[in-house]
Amino acid sequence: MFKALIADDEIHMRFLLSETLKTIEDEEIEILTASDGKIALSLIKKHMPDIVFLDVMMPCIDGFEVCSYIKNSMETKKIYTVLLTAKGQEIDKAMGVKSGADLYITKPFDPDYIIEITRRIISLKNN
Repeated sequence: MFKALIADDEIHMRFLLSETLKTIEDEEIEILTASDGKIALSLIKKHMPDIVFLDVMMPCIDGFEVCSYIKNSMETKKIYTVLLTAKGQEIDKAMGVKSGADLYITKPFDPDYIIEITRRIISLKNN
């Protein structure tokens, strides 16, 4: 089963992303959610999701740090990591690249784009 983790301190963003992923047809997706970076890291270690959507500005551990952990660990470095943030400055995007993010998306985002990305990762996993 394909696993997706959504880590965002705003409950409505977790809900929006969860509902968006649930619309993907022909694929069972286990959706995990975390309200901060510490919980996200715990869920990543326990469940090894296929894709992680990370808000940059979260309590405890921010999205950049979580992303760096994912990409610097042998066990998790292949997890596709998407940073979602309201911070759209070039310096923020540079920090996202430095942390190892596979994709950096500025909020508000197009739900269809989230679906497209997720389908692409599902396809890669299935091949």
